[in-house]
Amino acid sequence: ERENWNREKLSLQKSLKQAEAELLKLRAELRSEAFLRELGSDPENAVLRRIYGKYLRAESFRKALIYQKKYLLLLLGGFQECEEATLALIARMGGQSSYTDLRIITRHSKGFTRFRSAVRVSIAISR
Repeated sequence: ERENWNREKLSLQKSLKQAEAELLKLRAELRSEAFLRELGSDPENAVLRRIYGKYLRAESFRKALIYQKKYLLLLLGGFQECEEATLALIARMGGQSSYTDLRIITRHSKGFTRFRSAVRVSIAISR
């Protein structure tokens, strides 16, 4: 009975976190829509719209950099783990939904895994 309660508690906490994240996203969208409606169509406000658009693009770029940083930290910190385990960690972090099962792991030699990780780091840095 206690295990069932713990499982239910974890699932409810997980759904609460998802709902809070969605709420924050919707509030941000609402703020940006209200801001754009408030500006109207005056020529002076066109400058503000353009600046606001630049701000939104910069914010999106910043978030992309944060994701890339997390990806690189996972790669650099996971030389002992194989590539599929690293991708599973990224999937749990919120990236791609494939590779979520850790049982898919295939065994490669340590040198092969290090080489592949180094190549992926260099590709990520060059991007």
